[in-house]
Amino acid sequence: METEFLDFCNQIISSPALLVTAVLTLGVIFVNGWTDAPNAIATCITTRCMKPRSAIIMSAIFNFLGVLIMTHINASVASTISGMVDFGTDTHTALIALSAALFSIVVYSTAASWFGIPTSESHSLIAGLTGAALAAGKGWEAINGSEWIKVIYGLFLSLILGFVVGFVICRLVVLVCRRMDRRKTNIFFSYAQIAGAAAMSFMHGAQDGQKFIGVLFLAIGFANGQTSVQGIIIPVYLMVICSIVMGTGTSVGGEKIIRSVGMDMVKLEKYQGFSADAAASLCLLFSSVFGIPVSTTHTKTSAIMGVGASRRLGAINFSVVKDMVLTWVFTFPGCGLISYVMAKIFLFIF
Repeated sequence: METEFLDFCNQIISSPALLVTAVLTLGVIFVNGWTDAPNAIATCITTRCMKPRSAIIMSAIFNFLGVLIMTHINASVASTISGMVDFGTDTHTALIALSAALFSIVVYSTAASWFGIPTSESHSLIAGLTGAALAAGKGWEAINGSEWIKVIYGLFLSLILGFVVGFVICRLVVLVCRRMDRRKTNIFFSYAQIAGAAAMSFMHGAQDGQKFIGVLFLAIGFANGQTSVQGIIIPVYLMVICSIVMGTGTSVGGEKIIRSVGMDMVKLEKYQGFSADAAASLCLLFSSVFGIPVSTTHTKTSAIMGVGASRRLGAINFSVVKDMVLTWVFTFPGCGLISYVMAKIFLFIF
């Protein structure tokens, strides 16, 4: 299925369901760039390696490049998301259910924010797609177990692997630099951390951007009568659109998130900030190559905790761990149930 950009525009005009799906998807991408992307540069700013505005602009650029380049090279995360569930053979029903899934993410995120429940856009997306697919008619047969198991891997990878790699890299940095002049190493790590923040921003775009590209591509497939988009090449214009929207969202800011991640959880020095960025970037690269959708926020925060633990366990604010667990406990059943109900309502109305 090769769909040119003008064809895509014509389809949006002629298909209200596709229009709603596209608007909701791009809206979620924008919010993701706004709320999640600042995690990538939090440590760089709080260790005073960069000023907030400069770091946000840099992050926006590298988020853009991450979505565009990594999706072009390896779109396995997008493939996992689009192939995780089966919406059935009725593409009209499938497109409506997909719209309901995206709408449920907005509803759940808003409600969770009101009640103070921690959320993850990645987990909300996965839960929303699953709930909508269950409602579309095939029941539990709609779940593709071989792809869904990657989500389970991602839960543990985002926490355990991030923590372990952060711990190891920080210990290695301390070991290598133990006889060096502290002032000189601080200068080096000031620049190294900027590079680490750029890499983290790139990998954030590669991971989170691909997730939503997979959803939008699935919507286009349904609009064209395709029941599956597995093995079909994602068009470049779709990568560009999602890249621009995520980059724009990142440029809006997110200073509260920067302060929370970079300062409230663990007090970091420059070499520790570099270690956290390097660890999180490596974990996200590994996950992206193998098509495992993970939470970029959880990967970064667990890497920061690993760095803090390399010094002493008391340096960590363990309430963050509690928030991560609560995200898993509430998001999957909560957003999944809302998506199921909304899909039933949408299918009844439309």
